[in-house]
Amino acid sequence: MPRSQSYDLCLVIDDDEDILLAARLVMRQLFAEVATTASPQDALETIRARAPDVILLDANFARGATDGSEGFAWLGRILALDPDAAIVLITAHGGVQVAVEAMKRGATDFVSKPWANERLLATVRTAAALRRSRRETGVEKAKAKTIATPPGGSDLLGRSPAMARVHSLIEKAAPTDANVLILGENGTGKELVARELHRQSQRADAIMLSVDLGAVAESLFDSELFGHAKGAFTDARTDRVGRLQAAEGGTLFLDEVGNLPLHLQPKLLTALEQRKITPVGANRPVPIDVRIISATNLAADQLGDETRFRQDLLFRLNTVEIELPPLRERREDIPLLLNHFLRSYARKYGKPERAVPDDVLAELSAYDWPGNVRALRHAAERAVILAEGSELTLADFPLPRAAPATGTRISTAAPLSDLNLERAERELIGRALKKHGYNISNAATELGLTRGSLYRRMEKYAL
Repeated sequence: MPRSQSYDLCLVIDDDEDILLAARLVMRQLFAEVATTASPQDALETIRARAPDVILLDANFARGATDGSEGFAWLGRILALDPDAAIVLITAHGGVQVAVEAMKRGATDFVSKPWANERLLATVRTAAALRRSRRETGVEKAKAKTIATPPGGSDLLGRSPAMARVHSLIEKAAPTDANVLILGENGTGKELVARELHRQSQRADAIMLSVDLGAVAESLFDSELFGHAKGAFTDARTDRVGRLQAAEGGTLFLDEVGNLPLHLQPKLLTALEQRKITPVGANRPVPIDVRIISATNLAADQLGDETRFRQDLLFRLNTVEIELPPLRERREDIPLLLNHFLRSYARKYGKPERAVPDDVLAELSAYDWPGNVRALRHAAERAVILAEGSELTLADFPLPRAAPATGTRISTAAPLSDLNLERAERELIGRALKKHGYNISNAATELGLTRGSLYRRMEKYAL
């Protein structure tokens, strides 16, 4: 879902026009400008002139190539031109081995296509933060591979009784060093809670680092969390500090901890119990002083399933448990959140602040918002951009008239706004996207389209 643009330029290099279009649509949520090219040679000029925040680089360009050798070659040329470049390799063939080799050669991270948009955004956001850190501090080694806590106060808004309890738990838990587990559906603001816990903690002057455990390849888990020693494997030319050591004195946020494979969970448990880690290839353990905050969208009963999550690790993580309510369970916060997002986006895009009539606000407050706060923010942004009247209307917030049951196809018998073909197509695409939580692959399958075709229609209709 769209987010505030935090960075200036993303450069995407790929010979597949559908991939370029898909990446442009997703990356514009995070970057003020997204430049695309099918020519790595042309990309060098952009890199030389503009030093992009992040570069997305395809691993293979020649027809039939699968070994990533072309991507490795261009990776080397880019790093020779800009040693601090944050490069995310796009892989479709070769799997983990190609990705691991790319990271050994200096890539910041990798994504596999077809990708999940939220996973791609998380990976690129991390890479962009690394690039910013390198620019600001000049750190070129592994300890720069972190995400710095952004400046400013909390964006965790809400005055409902449910959110009052959340704020109370934060105030009580934050000053301690107790590990905190945050539960909640996607889009409820779990990362905001983590940052607020850090901001109110006695570690607030130290760094807060994040790692998305759902996005870390199993083969990279040890290196990512524990680091590696020089010479631990081919091309390990320098020591790399893992996230647990890099967060020394501060806070480490383990996002999507529920997605950590069962066979990797003992490694994390051992590190937390012993308060020390041993980097890959090292002989001596390193003591760590770090507070752990975790988050997952798994329900409590799923976490309690021993075939899915180790109970001894769960006990270690949830000294304090904070459950974020879905937006449908705190409807009284919707007007506050909506007005906040509308004002913010009006300032961002230089648009007038339009009033929301009471009947429109009532309809929006009655809607279940399956994407939670994230979906509400997206709807507010869209309304600010596209609204034309002096007041906002319900048409500026196109909500599904009836949510189809899970697993059912979208009924074409449902009434459309009118019989205009383009408007009808736009409405159906919007329904499909909302039904599937903006999962492009699932929405495209239900609509009978390819991912590329759906992306082109999304761009056409500004969805």
